[in-house]
Amino acid sequence: MNNRSAALGVLAMAATAFLWSIAGLFIKVIDWHPLTIAGFRSLIAGVVILLCLRRPRFHGSFPQIAAAVANAVTMLLFVAANKTTTSANAIILQYVGPIFTAFIGAVLLKERVRLEHIVALVFVGGGMAAMFMDKLGGGGMLGNGLAVLSGLTFSFYFVFMRMQKDGSPLESILLSHALTAAVGIGASLFLPAPRVTWGAVGAIAALGVVQVGLSAILFAFAIKRISAVSANLIAVIEPVFNPLWVYLALGEAPGARALAGGAVIIVAVTAASMVNARRSASV
Repeated sequence: MNNRSAALGVLAMAATAFLWSIAGLFIKVIDWHPLTIAGFRSLIAGVVILLCLRRPRFHGSFPQIAAAVANAVTMLLFVAANKTTTSANAIILQYVGPIFTAFIGAVLLKERVRLEHIVALVFVGGGMAAMFMDKLGGGGMLGNGLAVLSGLTFSFYFVFMRMQKDGSPLESILLSHALTAAVGIGASLFLPAPRVTWGAVGAIAALGVVQVGLSAILFAFAIKRISAVSANLIAVIEPVFNPLWVYLALGEAPGARALAGGAVIIVAVTAASMVNARRSASV
């Protein structure tokens, strides 16, 4: 792997995290059940990914199917966690993922956990705690457990996607959205009919096309070029962007702790990514 390829992978993963972070902003506009939102968002995203692939290749290998299932389960678990615990708890508990990824990747991918990863994990943990210090606590035991479980399945998703670094991992994402759409829309048949407005339609289209569809293409590009633990670490910058969207949409300025915590996370992830990219280029 050359330095340019690794750098492009880091940038693509950062862009992926940026797009993932806009979910909350658009979801607030949609007064639908979370499963209905998840289902239709995945349906639209699946169409976008299918148009990109044109002729998807489904070979039914273990990594392809396992990554699809892991991503679908992660999306559904995160929705369930948000319904049964606080949003802050759901976010921070899901992002224990890089710790899981480091160990799972070491076993299944034989990708060594580097010193920069360990140092970054420590600083990221501190940054996350600072960002959500005033919002943590409370929430149900079930919701907190679901959030941690979603972090575990999220980690497996990164690892199984990385297993396909020499192939085309985008098909796994397409399959995962087909599964999520089937579950979400299927469940919607037993829920009150969603209130359809132009705002809701526009928001669900933005979620499907940009927030999930485009990010899936970027993620598939990134995971072929950087390790699973590096990708998962970079994904941690997703919640850092959330206060920015709240500020732009509602005018609520983030507090000093949130700004400090976000800065620590960005610096830690950037430094680890730079060190790891240089190390990979020298191998």
